[in-house]
Amino acid sequence: NEAKLIQLIVKEVLRQFDSAPLDVVEYLVGIDSRAEDVMKLLSLEVKDVKMVGIHGMGGIGKTTLSRVIYNRLFDSFDACSFIPNIREAAAQHRLVNLQEKLIANILGGKEIKIDDTSRGAVIIKERFHTKRVLVVLDDVDHEEQIKALAVREEWLGKGSRVIVTTRNEHVLNVQNIQERYQPDYLNNVESLQLFSHHAFGRVYPTEKYVRLSKKIVSATGGLPLALEVFGCFLFDKNDVKEWQDFLEKLKRIPFNDVQKRLRISYDGLDHNEQKIFLDIACLLVGMDKDDAIYVWNTCDLYANLTVKVLLHKSLIKVDKSKKLEMHDQLRDMGRWIVRECHPYEPSLHSRLWLHEEVLDVLGENK
Repeated sequence: NEAKLIQLIVKEVLRQFDSAPLDVVEYLVGIDSRAEDVMKLLSLEVKDVKMVGIHGMGGIGKTTLSRVIYNRLFDSFDACSFIPNIREAAAQHRLVNLQEKLIANILGGKEIKIDDTSRGAVIIKERFHTKRVLVVLDDVDHEEQIKALAVREEWLGKGSRVIVTTRNEHVLNVQNIQERYQPDYLNNVESLQLFSHHAFGRVYPTEKYVRLSKKIVSATGGLPLALEVFGCFLFDKNDVKEWQDFLEKLKRIPFNDVQKRLRISYDGLDHNEQKIFLDIACLLVGMDKDDAIYVWNTCDLYANLTVKVLLHKSLIKVDKSKKLEMHDQLRDMGRWIVRECHPYEPSLHSRLWLHEEVLDVLGENK
């Protein structure tokens, strides 16, 4: 009957939507060779289930790499699912929601409400073993998260592939993930190309800034996120002295202290831009951009221009569905800025994002 036909159409649309390509940064440098390395580890010709771990520091490009691979492969599997921001979801006690998303993706848009991850594990065990699936678990920071999402080799259909991205290689031991890949930093040529794209809108610096650009690129150490953010920061700086000052600040901060290095860009924002950046970092990742702007405007922040500035500086992104996004390294930096003066006193923080801290502060104020 007509009602049943409509249900079938809706189900198919949902399935197609969940199987659509993921948003990926438009300008990528050095991604093809890295993607090929991971594709070899995935060994698609092998019929067994295979799990591959991609590990490395924040900002090295793990999520981008996993998205590129997902987009190359998603339509060659029975079903697929990309589960992002697992570390953040775990901190907010939302692993059940991610498991529901995983189950809905693999079962063709069929939504199943589950009360806890144990119940979800039963569904995965019972329903996934007949399907050849592609699953990406992005930004895992604890082995319990892989266990909670219940993605196990023996519960998946033959030929299934699972990719796990993490900053912590030890996380990969929980499922005895043998195939591991650590993306290299960009080499000098790749780094200069990426930096130049964001700083000058071309593949090589203008003659006046070649020497300074090479020094900044060298000091950045080939970290893609930093090259993008620093390039965008310097894009409208037309005074050589400003570039020299930036380089001196960068050289004073240890290479492995990525958050302090990225903070140079935050410190270059005006007061309102900093407030809106921190709002997004702490509370609004995933919120509709227009809804967020409406809220800020009611607070007299008039955020349309500010959001454009943050986008231009690559401090935030907006996805195809107009949701606010932020790289997890930048999000962590923003939260660190909020906490730094009073790290153990949440009641003195300007923003609260952890449920436990909100409840504790409300309890103190009763």
